[in-house]
Amino acid sequence: MLLDALLPPRCLACDADVTGQGTLCATCFATLLPVTLPFCERCGVPFAHTGQAQAGTLLCTTCESGTRVFRTARAAFRYDEGAKRLILPFKHGDRTDLARPLARQMARAGVALLDRAEIIVPVPAHWRRLIGRRYDQAALLARALGAITGRRVVLDLLCRRRATPPLGDRRAMERALTVAEAFALSRRGALALPGRQILLVDDVMTSGATVNACAAALLAGGAAAVDVLAVARVPDPRQGAA
Repeated sequence: MLLDALLPPRCLACDADVTGQGTLCATCFATLLPVTLPFCERCGVPFAHTGQAQAGTLLCTTCESGTRVFRTARAAFRYDEGAKRLILPFKHGDRTDLARPLARQMARAGVALLDRAEIIVPVPAHWRRLIGRRYDQAALLARALGAITGRRVVLDLLCRRRATPPLGDRRAMERALTVAEAFALSRRGALALPGRQILLVDDVMTSGATVNACAAALLAGGAAAVDVLAVARVPDPRQGAA
């Protein structure tokens, strides 16, 4: 191909030669760990073994407690050093070219969620953060997913009505309190949302507090149900060596 002749394909992570545009070399691909069974059937957090699920269920402790309001969450990869080599440049290094390759992996992991999705919605960034970063990585992922799957994407259905500090190493309860009521429907969202099955998109899911707060706003606005799809999922430290 002419493009390959002018711009030889390079690994998305390490810049090594590869056979096709937008792919990884074998070494970098091997560092990515897909989220595979066993995992919580509700939020998708990886288990080291099925014995870590709550008795009689395939749910983690948080999902068993009933505090999740989203229906199902899935992610393509575990958030570890391999995943960080793609996600951190995408999120902080202006590597917007990574959106479509990452979205392809999300589509693979979230087939069932995408099958029932009517609208794809990104977790919104606050306008102050957008000034510094210049782009919203969740919106780029949502747009790429829409292009891959043909699903409708509404980028401004949700808004972040107040800035929240980086959640970093905060505990799950602190995260939940920090983002509580931080999200609301936009005017457009109030018209487009009622009765719809929503797929909420983000780059990394940690405790689930942010997507849960977004889902609460969507459900309060009339959504029929909210699923969540992320590039990567941070294992729960309470699950041991997951």
